[in-house]
Amino acid sequence: MGALIFYIGIYFLGYYAAYLINQLAGRIVIKNRRLLGLVAALAVGVIHGYKIISSPPPHHGDGAGYALALYVILPLTIIMAGVLFLRWQDKQDEEDGR
Repeated sequence: MGALIFYIGIYFLGYYAAYLINQLAGRIVIKNRRLLGLVAALAVGVIHGYKIISSPPPHHGDGAGYALALYVILPLTIIMAGVLFLRWQDKQDEEDGR
């Protein structure tokens, strides 16, 4: 649960960073803010995954693969599903509006 909250926070930092860049530029520089938020979360996930794989395993029975799946892959999969769902909803709204 903590990893999911962490990655959601990273996603929103990227999302609002794109919004801030667009506001400071006075025009649309980054068109898809959701994609930038997802890229930021994925970049942190890659770094986090590398850290899990390269560090020595803990002394309990769970291995690095379990930690990688639970703390990196699962939260990023949930965030990707949410972004894809919101993208699908936007496309449905655009089609209904036409």
